[in-house]
Amino acid sequence: MTTAATAHAAPARSSAQSWRLIAAASIGNALEWYDLLVYGYFAVTMSAVFFPRGDQLVSLLLTLGTFGVSYLVRPLGAIVLGAYADRAGRKASLVASIVLMMIGTSLMVVMPGYESIGIAAPILVLLARLLQGFSVGGEFGSSTAFLVEHGPHRKGFFASWQWSGQGLAAVLASAFGVVLTGTLTPEQLQAWGWRVPFAFGLLIGPIGFYIRRHIDETPEFLAAEPAASPLRDVLVRQWDRLLLAIGAVVVSTSSNYLILYMPTYAINQLKLPAITGFVATLIGGVLLTVFAPFAGHWSDQVGRIRIMLTTSALFLVTAYPAFALVAAYPSLAILVLVVGWLSIVKAAYSGVLPALMAELFPTRTRGTGMALSYNISVPLFGGFAPFIATSLIALTGDNLAPSFYLMATAVLSLIVLVIVRRRVGLE
Repeated sequence: MTTAATAHAAPARSSAQSWRLIAAASIGNALEWYDLLVYGYFAVTMSAVFFPRGDQLVSLLLTLGTFGVSYLVRPLGAIVLGAYADRAGRKASLVASIVLMMIGTSLMVVMPGYESIGIAAPILVLLARLLQGFSVGGEFGSSTAFLVEHGPHRKGFFASWQWSGQGLAAVLASAFGVVLTGTLTPEQLQAWGWRVPFAFGLLIGPIGFYIRRHIDETPEFLAAEPAASPLRDVLVRQWDRLLLAIGAVVVSTSSNYLILYMPTYAINQLKLPAITGFVATLIGGVLLTVFAPFAGHWSDQVGRIRIMLTTSALFLVTAYPAFALVAAYPSLAILVLVVGWLSIVKAAYSGVLPALMAELFPTRTRGTGMALSYNISVPLFGGFAPFIATSLIALTGDNLAPSFYLMATAVLSLIVLVIVRRRVGLE
């Protein structure tokens, strides 16, 4: 074992090589998330295209419900592709993940609407979303393991590019939202405009595939003794760490999908033009892209738990005032201010999160452990967040209801982080 570890010790790596490795994980990750975000950002348009139009609220809830249901298959993707990453390698899982996502995106590009094929339209949309959800289920664990194992002395910085890639995805998706809603009529957007961002994602897919095909496996994986059954090891021997990782993800994913929900919130609750929400999320995506690596780098210097506790507390104390402000003064400037603030806090928390999760699991089960914990937490607390927010507003009649959900998830993650510090000893 020592000989293998020595043989596969990480060689000195140039700056150019490091950035190539980061790009390999981040570009593919950005593409994976870009397709998911486009669906969420264009939820209002998608509800008119693929679902019956008798009741606008029901159509929107069905669209957001389909968005959430697709997340239920993510744990299956995590189990299959996460275990594959721990057996065959991080590279093999990353390649399989991006191929599956490209197939799902292709289906969305050519999908007929409800007026053309009736009930088959929402069924086919659901199938495409399930395929995409399965693909993304294995993405987080494989790409995070790939990053931290290629940068063992800078885990925070390397792993933070997970969220920087997702921020870039939000920038691209929001940019399409700004351009399309600003230049097309609602009729044009509904007839064909919504397909443009999906087609763009399909075009850049082969780039991510090519890069991932030409990367090296991680030295740490090559040196490790592979687990006979990674899933069994995680569920039987590391179940406590699995639960802690699930809890750490909670506020990261709830804040992520409430930010994604903002274009819908701006249209339906604030009665603002569609372009307003997209401008806000575009700026939020830029902030996430820029600040996540700084947070990851900072965590390598001062520790991860300290930063994550602080940012969880900021979510708790500022969520309600942020929503109250934008509800009282609905405008582009205030919406940008609120989304920008939430995005900065999220960047500081989420930029640190992947490295913390990687440190909770050993190399031999890292892909499975991270993929499974992340993809249990995301469907429960993130994928249905837009649906929960819409439902809470409908039930209570209170436009501020989404803030209570964000505050509750912040409390949950705060408790878990304290337990991680005391029981596991991570700082």
